[in-house]
Amino acid sequence: MTEVDDRTAACHELLLRLAGRLPDRQLWRLRDWLAGGALDALARALPLTLLRERVAITARESLLLNAALLDAGADAGRLHAVPWVDQIDEVDYTFTSESPERVNMGDSEAVVLGAVLHGRSELVDVRGSWRRHRSGVAPATRIVLVTASTDCARLTGELQRVLRALGTYEPGVEVMPEGIDLPPYHRAALAASEPLLPGVIVHQG
Repeated sequence: MTEVDDRTAACHELLLRLAGRLPDRQLWRLRDWLAGGALDALARALPLTLLRERVAITARESLLLNAALLDAGADAGRLHAVPWVDQIDEVDYTFTSESPERVNMGDSEAVVLGAVLHGRSELVDVRGSWRRHRSGVAPATRIVLVTASTDCARLTGELQRVLRALGTYEPGVEVMPEGIDLPPYHRAALAASEPLLPGVIVHQG
């Protein structure tokens, strides 16, 4: 891997771990920048976003933050000002595999995603779940859960753009590197998921 690839992988893992802690409206855009190679923009925006949203990070996430962004131009003082927490135990969401009755986009989304993902050599698994905030005030959100062997940041950006073209303006796309130690958010989502593309063959080597 090149140095840029290493930074991209570190930043992707960091953004993956921030799912459910940063607002969707910010997270999808940060991931889109990463998919486009805009590490300099992320270096400016992400530390400020974490501070503004008062998101504390773990020691592992701090290492990822510095590895990804310090040499890309991030302000060292802002990086060090992001608060720490020992671990992330709870998530503010519940997950279910059942689509809400009011949602009528599910089938068309699955058809388009199936066409986009069919036969991709990097795919290990593609699943879907529906997320609700514990407060119950927000509508359910579809979460696309992809396990991939490579190109996770690029694939995230591609799938986000597909879902936005279909009318989901704050897409929930979680592309997880194969073998990663998953955060609680993703473990909960996967536990309440089902295959998103039952009729589509996912290449597994």
